[in-house]
Amino acid sequence: MATSVTTRKRAITNEQAAYWARLGPLGWLSEILKYLLLIVLAVTFMLPFIWMFSSALKDSSQVFSVPPIWIPRPALWQNFYESWTAWPFNLWLYNTVIKYAIPATVGTVVSSAIAAYGFARLEWRLRDILFAVCLATMMVPGQVTLVPLFIVFKKLGWVNTLMPLVIPSFFGGGAYNIFLLRQFFMTLPNELSDAARIDGANELGILFRIVLPLAKPALTVVALFRFMAAWNDYFGPLVYLSSQQQWTLARGLELLRGQHQEIGASGMAYPYLMAASSIITLPILVAFFFAQRTFIEGISLTGIKG
Repeated sequence: MATSVTTRKRAITNEQAAYWARLGPLGWLSEILKYLLLIVLAVTFMLPFIWMFSSALKDSSQVFSVPPIWIPRPALWQNFYESWTAWPFNLWLYNTVIKYAIPATVGTVVSSAIAAYGFARLEWRLRDILFAVCLATMMVPGQVTLVPLFIVFKKLGWVNTLMPLVIPSFFGGGAYNIFLLRQFFMTLPNELSDAARIDGANELGILFRIVLPLAKPALTVVALFRFMAAWNDYFGPLVYLSSQQQWTLARGLELLRGQHQEIGASGMAYPYLMAASSIITLPILVAFFFAQRTFIEGISLTGIKG
């Protein structure tokens, strides 16, 4: 086993050496410039996160100092604990994850997969026309339907609950998600479905036992998009939630921002705001880091067949 691993590493090393030998001086220069550009872009994109985390460890005098201080002295690590416990962030975290993000993600994945399967794998009258109508809904701004939806949810007694944000996810999951999954489903061989029908499987059985297990990359993309949308959603909770007991994390952060405007540079609201923002941003960064391979695979595979 060790010999095979050593042989493989040696083969990879030789292949890399041959690649760099073929490049020549201009090729070397081009590769160096390319990686330097990528490093500069990566650092540029990371600067806001670095500044947010750095500001979370400062007091207000260091946050607003000129020239800016990147390394706080001393580092106030207690800002994270104090910012999280000074307001009911545990409750808002529960509302965001358990009552909003997870149910909305499950509803979106399941309902959009069923709709996409119908558009991609079944033959029925007016299928293509209805799919075009479905895609056309993406051009309708959300502000156009905001007032009618609010009136409907108010008559249903759902205002000041998370139901207006969760329940619609179980009815289609959104045109973009349907399109994404449809494109992926169309790349799967029809022979798999035909063989399952011969064995007596119905369409739901084919979907859940054959198609969905093969569509994990695309489903991961849809789930990640929906979870991130729910995690970062501010406008929906702002419209439908008035009680702090029902607020989500994004809505709670606005409370800190408002207090920062009231307190000003003499208070501690700004470092607390940056500390809470760092805590809330971290799970999304970690989730994307671990899911990026599947995420990129799902995005690339959904464009293979139109």
